Amino acid sequence: MTEPHLTPALSRGVVDMAGHRRTDEAWLEAAWADPRTRVLVLERGEPGEYGWRGLMVKQSRALVSTDTERPELVFAAPAEAPEGERYLLGVDETGRAYFAVRAASGVELTESAGTKLTSLRDIGALLDARDSGLLTHAVALANWHATHMFCSRCGSPTRSGAAGHVRTCEKEGNDTFPRMDPAVIMLVHRVADGTEQCLLAHNPRWPEKRYSVLAGFVEPGESLEQAVIREVAEEVGVAVADPRYLGSQPWPFPRSLMLGYSALAVGTAERTDHQEIEHVRWFTREELLAAARSGEVLLPGPVSIARKLIENWYGAGLPGGW
Repeated sequence: MTEPHLTPALSRGVVDMAGHRRTDEAWLEAAWADPRTRVLVLERGEPGEYGWRGLMVKQSRALVSTDTERPELVFAAPAEAPEGERYLLGVDETGRAYFAVRAASGVELTESAGTKLTSLRDIGALLDARDSGLLTHAVALANWHATHMFCSRCGSPTRSGAAGHVRTCEKEGNDTFPRMDPAVIMLVHRVADGTEQCLLAHNPRWPEKRYSVLAGFVEPGESLEQAVIREVAEEVGVAVADPRYLGSQPWPFPRSLMLGYSALAVGTAERTDHQEIEHVRWFTREELLAAARSGEVLLPGPVSIARKLIENWYGAGLPGGW
């Protein structure tokens, strides 16, 4: 059976990233001077104040409208944008350029009537395709810059270049480009007594009723399919076969790329990780719907590809969420 390709909430971007324009200084200057250009301003965080985990949350927040039919990003004109690190996000079909500015230290974003500072995690699934893609791109760049202020080779400071898509060592001149860490995320399913079931797991750090699919980072020298098989075996002691790719989603918290799969449970395997997963449950479709409706099980929110994988297997939308 051919399974449908997924389009997760943060994978809907429609603006051309215009990579060929990133080193065209004349074009960048003209685009910044164009009154049609729109600037997305991201709230800045400082590691000493928030810690690194809090920093990633701060850098995912931007102003969003609250008085429109659906939330929309609030853009500034270039002349109104605050000081800060500037990134080119792309150009739309009309030729309008979009930039992001990671606000400089000390710059506070102010909510006004009809606007609210909101994080990508909270708003990504509610924005339209253009805005979701722009905010995801901006947050990914901001989080990468925040963790690459110094050269990994010699420890010297680095400076931003290529319209925010490279950092250059000020001492040695070597370039570092944005990277994403590939991670597999998979829905495991089986047929038991003639009925199909899916497996959901509970992490001991989560609230009691929270369940999701399994996930893990791809290791060096490993294919995506090998990672699916290894991660499931390590975390829950289940042997799987026939990994099938379903779709992907950037997850810039701080820099993951989630690659979604389904995998068929075929037996048991040696479990070697007894920390990430506390317990698992198998659900029929009827059991999953009843548990979600009653609140017995809290599923991932709509911004996550995990939710898409679960609903893809179920065959429709499900109630509730984190």
